[in-house]
Amino acid sequence: MFIQTESTPNPATLKFLPGQTVLEMGTADFPSADTAGTSPLASRVFAVEGVTGVFLGNDFVTVTKADTVEWDHVKPAILGAVMEHFQSGQPALAGDTAESGGHAEHSGEDGAIVEQIKELLDTRVRPAVAQDGGDITFHGFERGIVYLHMQGACAGCPSSTVTLKMGIENLLRHYIPEVVEVRPVAA
Repeated sequence: MFIQTESTPNPATLKFLPGQTVLEMGTADFPSADTAGTSPLASRVFAVEGVTGVFLGNDFVTVTKADTVEWDHVKPAILGAVMEHFQSGQPALAGDTAESGGHAEHSGEDGAIVEQIKELLDTRVRPAVAQDGGDITFHGFERGIVYLHMQGACAGCPSSTVTLKMGIENLLRHYIPEVVEVRPVAA
């Protein structure tokens, strides 16, 4: 098995590409080892000292490390953990754990606007962000403000604020006049 790695805009995060499907659909975000109990894959990766976050996508695993460790020291152990997982035959997510489609539900008078926002996120934003090892999902819409949740390489990335404000906000405002601002939210 050959696992490729790619850098991301976040220097604390690397994208690992095992060359096979990680999740059939959706994504799974594990911002700490405490949250990884439902994922044999994430649990293995968290066993590597210095790992602070694991994010699973369709064909990639994004790993975030602590600032106190260097990639040269943890990357070989992470590659080993990912390889060991895929050779074990275990699923990335155990049991009936539902994979996240990502977007929060929204009901109310702004339903048509929210559907437009989700459509633009799914077709224009999320594929590009997945290339960088992350995901951005709809969290809410209130009084012209779109709230988005940033995951994987996007969470804590130095350039995420610029991406959010200059990229996503401008895109949404261009197509949907009711959008006046985009803000990030914590999980």
